[in-house]
Amino acid sequence: MSRDIVTAHVAGAPRIAYDMAGGGETLVCLHGIGGNRRNWSGQLHALSDICRAVAWDARGYGDSDDYDGPLAFTDFAYDLLRLLDQLEVEQAHLCGLSMGGRIVLDFHERHADRVRSLILVDTFPGFDASFTQEGRERFVRERRQPLVEGKEPADIAPAVARTLVSPTAAPAVVQQLIDSISILHKASYIKTIEALTMYQPVTDVSTIKVPVQIIVGADDKLTPPAISRKMAAAIPGARLLELPNTGHLSNLEAPEAFNDCVRAFLSSLN
Repeated sequence: MSRDIVTAHVAGAPRIAYDMAGGGETLVCLHGIGGNRRNWSGQLHALSDICRAVAWDARGYGDSDDYDGPLAFTDFAYDLLRLLDQLEVEQAHLCGLSMGGRIVLDFHERHADRVRSLILVDTFPGFDASFTQEGRERFVRERRQPLVEGKEPADIAPAVARTLVSPTAAPAVVQQLIDSISILHKASYIKTIEALTMYQPVTDVSTIKVPVQIIVGADDKLTPPAISRKMAAAIPGARLLELPNTGHLSNLEAPEAFNDCVRAFLSSLN
């Protein structure tokens, strides 16, 4: 099986773009709220010798279509199901970073029979009761306001990118994040901020039965390691890796350690 990365699309509305490399069991990687499928290129190259590695552009991101009307957060799970059906995959390993982790947890709750394992990266199970409705509305207002007032994603990209990395992040990693944020679809990004923040359910991770690997950067300020430790303690048999000197995008800041961890995890399930 060729390990070259090829790009394809899930037919239907909205059309979903994805990259794919390798063969065997399928691993699907889902980016965060400011990302796109190219954030996972290093993983597709590194892991395609042991699996069919896939990374998508969520609806309204990258080369995937925008869509009319508001976004329901559950739309992402619907799109992921469409992707697995097109790939003719009965069960997939799902790897989600930040918002991508929320998507795979939501998908698992709806379609547990389609999940072989979960890799939860710099993510969280949902906003608990301490995040009030007033707080949610304020959070959305603060993050969408600069864009509504005329700024473009490229205008906010440098400042946002620096909040996501560790103090020791390589300039190339920072630039990759800036480039990623700069090409966000403005309207779809705003809708995603609103849908993610207002989505009420919190996943009861203690009910997860599939194998779980959790990975978090020790310097992640957005979803700090304490959240990952709490999830790991609640999920029976969950594995936890904390990567030192690494921020919120651990697959980009520490790719070798990240890839080694995922490789060992997947190999242990065979």
